Amino acid sequence: MSSNPQWKMFQPPDSHSSPLQDILDLQHSNMQPKSAYRNGEYPSSPRDNFNTPKTSGGNRFSLGYNIDGCPMGDSVYSSGSTNNSSQYDSINHPPIRETGIIEKLLHSYGFIQCCERQARLFFHFSQFSGNTEHLKIGDPVEFEMTYDRRTGKPIASTVTKIAPEVVMSEARVTGTVTTEVKGEGSGDNTGRISYENRGECFFLPYTKDDVEGNVTLHTGDAVSFQIATNQRGTLGACHVRFENPVHPVKYHGVICSMKENFGFIERADVVKEIFFHYSEAKTKEELLLGDDVEFIIQTRNGKEVACNITKLPSGSVVFEDVSPEIMRGQVLKPLERGNTVRVPQNDPLPGRIRYRAADHSEVEVPFGDKDQCGEFTLRHGDWVQFQVATDRRDQLKRATNISLLDESFNVSGERREQGVVCSLREGFGFIRCVEREQTMFFHFAEVLRLGLELSVGDEVEFTVDPVTTFSNMNNRQSAIRIKHLVPGTVKFETLIEHGARGVVTKEATMYSSSSSPTRSPAEQNGLISWQVNPQTKKSLQFSSKKCESKMLPRVGDVVTFDVYQVKRTKEVIAKAVQVQHSLMTNGSSSNGANNRPLMPGFIAALKDGFGFIETSDHNKEVFFHFSNLEGTADGLELGCEVEYTLGRANGSGGGCASAEYVRVLPRGSIPVAKPLDPTLNGTVTRTLRALNPDQAQYSGLIQVEGGTSYEFGIMGLACKREILQVGDPVTFQSDVEGRATNIVPIRKKRRATVDAIKGGFGFLSLESEEGRRLFFHMSEVRGNPADLQPGDVVEFVMLTNPRNGKSSACNVVKIGGKGFPGGKARCERPERLLARLRTASLEEANGPRVVVARPPRGPDGTRGFRPRRPISETLTE
Repeated sequence: MSSNPQWKMFQPPDSHSSPLQDILDLQHSNMQPKSAYRNGEYPSSPRDNFNTPKTSGGNRFSLGYNIDGCPMGDSVYSSGSTNNSSQYDSINHPPIRETGIIEKLLHSYGFIQCCERQARLFFHFSQFSGNTEHLKIGDPVEFEMTYDRRTGKPIASTVTKIAPEVVMSEARVTGTVTTEVKGEGSGDNTGRISYENRGECFFLPYTKDDVEGNVTLHTGDAVSFQIATNQRGTLGACHVRFENPVHPVKYHGVICSMKENFGFIERADVVKEIFFHYSEAKTKEELLLGDDVEFIIQTRNGKEVACNITKLPSGSVVFEDVSPEIMRGQVLKPLERGNTVRVPQNDPLPGRIRYRAADHSEVEVPFGDKDQCGEFTLRHGDWVQFQVATDRRDQLKRATNISLLDESFNVSGERREQGVVCSLREGFGFIRCVEREQTMFFHFAEVLRLGLELSVGDEVEFTVDPVTTFSNMNNRQSAIRIKHLVPGTVKFETLIEHGARGVVTKEATMYSSSSSPTRSPAEQNGLISWQVNPQTKKSLQFSSKKCESKMLPRVGDVVTFDVYQVKRTKEVIAKAVQVQHSLMTNGSSSNGANNRPLMPGFIAALKDGFGFIETSDHNKEVFFHFSNLEGTADGLELGCEVEYTLGRANGSGGGCASAEYVRVLPRGSIPVAKPLDPTLNGTVTRTLRALNPDQAQYSGLIQVEGGTSYEFGIMGLACKREILQVGDPVTFQSDVEGRATNIVPIRKKRRATVDAIKGGFGFLSLESEEGRRLFFHMSEVRGNPADLQPGDVVEFVMLTNPRNGKSSACNVVKIGGKGFPGGKARCERPERLLARLRTASLEEANGPRVVVARPPRGPDGTRGFRPRRPISETLTE
């Protein structure tokens, strides 16, 4: 034995049993039935590779034994070896297969670092079963430890390379069944398939489970398969398919992906997708994503493709069975959600839930992002209810229809907050929080009750997640796990005292900025002096919206109210304020404040959300917001009689007073001046300020020939919707107060055809000055606007807006067309066509011309054409 230190740690295997017992054990192990090959893995004894002769291109799966029970081909070492082991020991102690790593490679030999012992073994390239060019340092190998006959040193022999896992060829191979798979009771359920490669014939084993489509193969059948290699290098046939059968096997699946002219089908028999081309569809209907289909499989260029695709009724393909039993469990591993960068996961079901089965054993099932009833956030330890789905293809169980239980909030100890939905957008919204100043963002996916639509004003309960859902926002908080609450649950204030009494020291006002009248009116809180006890007095703020009556409390009024404390700011305020004793009934207040009596007026203008009131003396207008109107603004019209109170002027409102508590009065409640008999003619020299906001005076002005001028307001117009412009001739009457009334404009009326109607407006075919079709609003249509249709003939008055210089049609009246009583009116040629006809010039035309080469003649010798008419006559018509 050499004194090399690398062999000092090596100890040959000891035998503690008798030689006879070893022979009996070896014979018993060799007489065991062979295991079936399954899906590319052939379970065998540790000596299979040693006992199986190697051939180029494949392995033979028959194992031969001699009459003594020893494997054929085993090397028998002579007693001439320098160690003391005998030939008897070599036969009865066959070498054990060990594993190692290639540590060093030289010209014709190398060294292996053993995995089971601290030793390095020499091996010669002649002992490697394969191409040494494919061998490199670090490759895992399997070998047998023997002894060198000359030196007696331990060496590695019959070295084979170990595959890291089962290897399966991508290309399919065609072959012929030589041995059928026998029944389960026969003791051998393995068949054989032969195939040819480079002029040599090879045989591979297969089992019934390796055959696709539940087909029984017989001897002589042509098949295609894939060659799989297990960890020990053993070859076998898997995914065996019957080729060119008389009745092809049909498969089912669902279209799971579609590209420009191809796609993929999720198969219902195995967990696998298969390629298909649109040309293989044998149906007139277009294939869509999610369609259930039936197809056959063919091999083209070594790849499997789906052919002869036909559509199946929806619901024909079922991948899994969902148990009707509702299970309860606890989340062990939730899904990753939010803006955090996700690590790509190979597991399609990364979540885990643990529950107790019927036999009281703990079972862990996976789930994916499509298994929740919504996309709400799950946390570790949450209690959920779910159903168990079992995949028919591989019997994989998973949790589905997962919903969160309310007891999770008690177990987790998370802090729940309350609020009211204050704003909704497309896919997200904001919550007004009870205990926070800022509004809280939330996504619709975080609502726990799937299918329930949120509305503004809904009361909810939620958890604040400090992690933002947007990657570019820092420290943005959002609401998650949102739960609906019963209306009346959320309280922003806490009641401290009911029915307290006090005195108003400052009035609550509501005003609007003149620079932006479309905005909701701003609000200024009032103050109430509250005597808490004989020694303590407090000033409480109150809002005009928190008053019980429409009449706001005045300074000095005695009021009753409820005392509340705001949860967010801990501020004490007054609500449900009601006047008990008003100074307004006594004539004046002690501090000289105006009592703001009710004032009459007329609606002079209506805008979007606001309007103006003409005072009873017809020389001023007062702004009002629709929020100060009793009732709705749907019934408001120009000229309506109203009464109102004049609010106090405020600097924030531009120094202008606005009308408050506007109430519509019955027609005839406000007396108007009677008109005088004679009818006068005049010209408008100043329009109303509603049409020209830049002028200082509100009222308009009409001047007659003698130089006398008459002012007028909205009530002076015979038609309150009439728009008077500077220069318009009018007829009117003068009333007893010297103002113009019953004003009727004298305008030239035009006719045109309705070209188009688009909702609340339309266009006429008459060209306006700017070269466009003439615009009109449906509010300018007299009668029922719904009766107006494209093609109808209308009569109208053209007006020009002094602010933008654009023209529009007013006082549109239908006079003919479809559905018009009395027959059809004469339809004039559109103005744009007349304009083209006036500018038409045959000499300047660049298009093809028609030249009369020979005029025709009639039977009587006259020409067949009528005399030409000049263009001027055509224009006259």
